Amino acid sequence: MEAAAGGEDGEEPPREARVLGSELVETYTVYIIQVSVGSHQWTVKHRYSDFHDLHEKLVSEKKIDKNLLPPKKIIGKNSKSLVEKRQKELEVYLQTLLAKFPVTAPKVLSHFLHFDLYEINGITAALAEELFHKGEQLLMAGEVFTIRPLQLYAVTQQLLQGKPSCANGDAKTDLGHILDFTCRLKYLKVSGTGGPFGTSNIQEHLLPFDLSIFKSLHQIEISHCGGKLIKGLTSSKHALATMSVRFSAMSMKEILVPEASEFDQWEPEGETSSCPVTAVIPTWRTLTTLDMSHNNISQIDDSVKLIPKIEFLDLSHNGVSLVENLQHLYNLVHLDLSYNKLTSLEGVHTKLGNIKTLNLAGNQLERLCGLNKLYSLVNLDLSNNKIEQIDEVKNIGNLPCLEKVVLSSNPLSIIPDYRTKVLAQFGDRASEVCLDNIVTTEKELDTVEVLKAIQKAKEVKYKLSNSDKKISEDYRLTAASSKSNCSSLTVRPSSPSLPRPVSSSQEIICEETVLASSLLQSSGSTPTDHTVPQRCFEIPDSRCKNQVISILLFILWHLPLYWIQAKSMEVVIICVRIIQRKNAVRCLTPATPSSCLLIVCHILPQMKILSSTFLP
Repeated sequence: MEAAAGGEDGEEPPREARVLGSELVETYTVYIIQVSVGSHQWTVKHRYSDFHDLHEKLVSEKKIDKNLLPPKKIIGKNSKSLVEKRQKELEVYLQTLLAKFPVTAPKVLSHFLHFDLYEINGITAALAEELFHKGEQLLMAGEVFTIRPLQLYAVTQQLLQGKPSCANGDAKTDLGHILDFTCRLKYLKVSGTGGPFGTSNIQEHLLPFDLSIFKSLHQIEISHCGGKLIKGLTSSKHALATMSVRFSAMSMKEILVPEASEFDQWEPEGETSSCPVTAVIPTWRTLTTLDMSHNNISQIDDSVKLIPKIEFLDLSHNGVSLVENLQHLYNLVHLDLSYNKLTSLEGVHTKLGNIKTLNLAGNQLERLCGLNKLYSLVNLDLSNNKIEQIDEVKNIGNLPCLEKVVLSSNPLSIIPDYRTKVLAQFGDRASEVCLDNIVTTEKELDTVEVLKAIQKAKEVKYKLSNSDKKISEDYRLTAASSKSNCSSLTVRPSSPSLPRPVSSSQEIICEETVLASSLLQSSGSTPTDHTVPQRCFEIPDSRCKNQVISILLFILWHLPLYWIQAKSMEVVIICVRIIQRKNAVRCLTPATPSSCLLIVCHILPQMKILSSTFLP
């Protein structure tokens, strides 16, 4: 492309214009013109009246022979024979004009053949004239100036060829207007195309260009260019704060340290190395925002050492499979790794110590075990991954600063009561967490409290079960050791110091009596019979405690809430919510009316004792 467009040894590439055919549009004929400059080609369409207007201006301005253009026809102007004849005559006309102006075409001819869009001289002349009129205004407004890779390529080629800055003699088209503007410009956007540009065969991502003419850039956006073909970008290291390179790069290194290909071993400026170093590369001292999304980057390479001040890094829509080398970015607070190929987050906390916003959507993550120590994390997006288990959320449930979590489009999101089960993993912080960009409702928080209470009940039941097993084992061992002594003793049912044997049905009544006795004792009353409590507490069974919990929940369900002391309200609310859950009701033994009568007069003073004993 470069040789073809610029010619060899600074010579002008051959230029040609051919009329390939014609087409009838409504009541007039349009001629299809193919223009070639070196290997670059494009098409232009004009009717005969356009040729006539061009010729009139050239005759007036450049003293062209007015008989050079074939004459008009009034009758039969759209006939096939006339169109074919005129087609050949118009081609001769255009070739004659190009031969008359071999270096720089007049402005009117340049616009007619679209040289201002596709040809080096025409492009630079048009750009220079535009900046002559609007350049100062654009600089004063501080607006982003958009330029095409083809325009930058044309300016670069003009500078390399060393041609006069004003080849056509028009001061408005002087190349100096471009250079003066680029030296002072702060905000630049270089936007190419994914395919051929316009009606041409020019592929802009294959065109090399030099950005060293921009001396004061603070922000640059590059898209659909060839990353390896961009020169001079590093000349803006001293001032550039924001850089975006999209649809252009194969690696981070070719943008951040293009000179790395020239050296075997390099190190960032200011770092010491134990290995021999062939080059010391200056860092991007002011760069805080880098967007390299939508590229073909497969690795976070060591070129990130050159951007130590980065705070916002976007590497989304690439092919990154491993989080690495980010420990060099001490100021990084926002990281976007969405839509990559990540499968594991092991040890990620060692590389992202101060991160606040992390986007991992659209990867292949199944586990979240690497996120449990990101204590500064505030926003986390995990949507469109492969997370199946609710338990994985526990890895982020204890993060103290986490406020927004997105888990949508994961397998776990189709689990019944998905939202409340996820929110329950955050414990007391459930009300502070926004899940899937939806604010948590009071109803969801109530359900979360129920789930938390059920979980606590399960834990208590598990602890009691283990404790009862131990007591039962101790009782069995004690009973076995005293078996011989028991056989020699005479048991008298009427003895006031020993309990009478009871049946299983009697034991249940005995347990209820024990509950009543214990409540009366703690409220200041003296029990009249110590025999039954002694017998009940000697039974190595957990039924007493289970029965107490059942009775407590039964009464709390039937008592008006205004009877309850304020200090017990929290326990009351939890108990009421538990009793409302069907799953919880099934696992509790219903209390009997006799049990209720025994403790109804003493339940309020004992609320705190019972809650701290059985609902820790």
